[in-house]
Amino acid sequence: MTQTFAAPADDSRPIHLVDTASLDTWLTGQDATVQAWIGANGFTAGVGAVLVVPNGQGLPALALVGLGDPAKAGRHRFVLGGAREKLPAGTWHLATDLPEPMRNEAALGWLLAGYRFDRYATMSDPMNPALKAQLMAPEGCDARRLEIIAAGEALTRDLINTPANDMGPAALERAVRDLAREFGAEVTSVIGDELTDANFPLIHAVGRAASDAPRLIDMTWGTSGPRLTLVGKGVCFDTGGLNLKPGASMGLMKKDMGGAATVLGLAQMIMGLNLPLRLRVLIPAVENAVSGNSFRPSDILKSRKGLTVEINNTDAEGRLVLADALALAAEGESDLTISMATLTGAARVAVGPDLAPFYCDDDAIAAALAQAGAAVRDPLWRMPFWAPYEPMIEPGIADLDNAPSGGFAGSITAALFLRRFAGSAPYVHFDIYGWQPSPAPARPKGGAGQGARAILQALPGLLSL
Repeated sequence: MTQTFAAPADDSRPIHLVDTASLDTWLTGQDATVQAWIGANGFTAGVGAVLVVPNGQGLPALALVGLGDPAKAGRHRFVLGGAREKLPAGTWHLATDLPEPMRNEAALGWLLAGYRFDRYATMSDPMNPALKAQLMAPEGCDARRLEIIAAGEALTRDLINTPANDMGPAALERAVRDLAREFGAEVTSVIGDELTDANFPLIHAVGRAASDAPRLIDMTWGTSGPRLTLVGKGVCFDTGGLNLKPGASMGLMKKDMGGAATVLGLAQMIMGLNLPLRLRVLIPAVENAVSGNSFRPSDILKSRKGLTVEINNTDAEGRLVLADALALAAEGESDLTISMATLTGAARVAVGPDLAPFYCDDDAIAAALAQAGAAVRDPLWRMPFWAPYEPMIEPGIADLDNAPSGGFAGSITAALFLRRFAGSAPYVHFDIYGWQPSPAPARPKGGAGQGARAILQALPGLLSL
């Protein structure tokens, strides 16, 4: 299915979005035949319900999509996207006059619902767009912007959904280079034992046991404007290292590079929109594997910044590779640094899979992100850099502890750990899930971007673009 809008067509058919409170009013403006059809089919505008109304020849004349109880509207996202597969082939247009945020959400939801990950489905039938419903860009929408956002989200989903046998550190670097080539960005990388010589000791320690060499990938784009640095966790598969995960916990670990995938999707949006800024993307790409040279519990490692870290759990490896990357970011110039990582199970326990928790010391930045997330239906939740917990990451034998004992505040202590390396630039850390556990409108089960659309929406205010 396509993730672009249909070309304007004179014979397009209308889609009407109605909720339970407005259905009767809408019906009074329709002729008796339409009223009879809707009554006979028992359509009550329940959320996600779709009813196609035929014309006198039995062909689709219009469609109704239910929005449900308006008092419960906050429970649902992308309802129109969920209706896409239920509509017959042909060109459609949105006939309901919606406020701008709702109009944009409806249009973007339609585009996102066009995503399919079928790289490995050799027995599936190819999808012919001509046999699917197509939507004209709703009037008042910035169609190009929405299509670029959908393409960035598709990149994120593709990268996360690709299994580790085809998405190891080298393949992730190729994906970065492909993206850079498309938009004229530059990429450098430091690979394998070169990491030691270049002073990325934590990245090397985490990734050295894998056959696919660890690396630090550095992409830059733009020549003028404020500087934005994005740092994404690129753990392409996480066995847990010598603190081996049980099988049930290892099953989804192809998604442990979801932070890298999300910053790359966001980078594609930024470059596709040609925003007037200077972008840097840093990705420490590793596989946390098990071998004779795996790093061990109780090892004490020195970071790029010079801080020493006691390893109390090799399964807390994401913060280690991010630490070296953040230290590199802090050595350069940045007006805003953002890290994104599928970092802790504690974040999932706290807020579940839908919300993307983020940490930020700057109240104005945090408020702008929260407002942007609400505006574009990319939900965020601010968490605290809680200073009284700092002693929990200070083991005494070394400067820092990568996995404090006790199990309390795991997402917060991980964020505090990262903040030690982030430097003086304003810093935001996202502890995302990167996965849709069950199908939802415009969000199929599988890899999912979180936070990228909110960041994109907030950037003009955050960086005075």
